Order: sequence, then C-alpha cells, then structure tokens
Amino acid sequence: MKQFITLFAAAVIAASACFAADPVEGYWESYDDKTGQKTASWLVYVENDRVFGKIVAVAGQPQDVKATGCKGKGPYSDFPEKGTMSEMTSVGTRWIYNLVKQSEGVWAKGKVVDPNDGNRYACRMTFHAADGKKYKTETLEMRGEIGIFGRSQYWQRVTK
Repeated sequence: MKQFITLFAAAVIAASACFAADPVEGYWESYDDKTGQKTASWLVYVENDRVFGKIVAVAGQPQDVKATGCKGKGPYSDFPEKGTMSEMTSVGTRWIYNLVKQSEGVWAKGKVVDPNDGNRYACRMTFHAADGKKYKTETLEMRGEIGIFGRSQYWQRVTK
C-alpha cells in the first residue's frame, strides 16, 4: 500500500509539471524607454504551442482607441487578425504572435507589430526571475529586431 501511495504521488507531481505554465505567460506592463511611464498592460499566453500577446489596457487613452498609426501598413500575410490594421483597436488585438519555444522562459522566431506605426519586427521574449540584484521583480525582456539590429524593453509582471 505504501508503494502504491508513493507511486501515485509521484505520478500526480509529474503530471502537474507537464501542465505548468511557462513563466512568460501572464499579465505584464510595458514602459516608455525615454520617460519610464507605463504605456500598456499586456496579456501573454500560449496557444497551440505558440506565444501570443495582446494589449488589455492602454495607459492615458480611451480603451477603444484605434491603431490609426498603422495606416498604410499590413495586414501582414501571417498576422493573426483579419481586417485593416488601422481600424483595429489597440486593446484586444494580438500584436505579438507566433513565437516558438526555445527553452523554458525563452521564446523567439515570432513577430511583433508596433500598434503606433504598424511596423513589424522579429520578436524574442526572455523571462528573468527576480534575483534581488539586476532584476528586482519578475521581468520580461521583449526584444524587437530587424536583422542584427534591435532593442529590448523590460516589462514588469502585474496581476490582472
């Protein structure tokens, strides 16, 4: 009986590890690189083994604001939303899409579209656990790239 209980407990632990969320999943806040002001709140999630991200709130703007800066851009052939990008609302549109898992907490080979201007970049996400030194809180490094050039933003985890 002891062996059965031990075996059952081990199976439950192993099964729960298989369904554990990747650390990039959840709610994050993005910040302006120059001012440090919050720009948006995002939901990052895994769907069909790919990472997607959508804005759930925009700071300092009406929540139904359209991505008018995208006028004349897209829609890109692999963009997950249908329609004219400049008529899409910033909130609720999947601007980050199709990232593929590289390792735990690292996703790449996807795309991100800047809803302010419609430009599309290669995208990479890297989760950094809070270490009390460089990363005071859980941080998501969002990197947009064109070829070998790119820049990173550092997002902070928030609760819904």
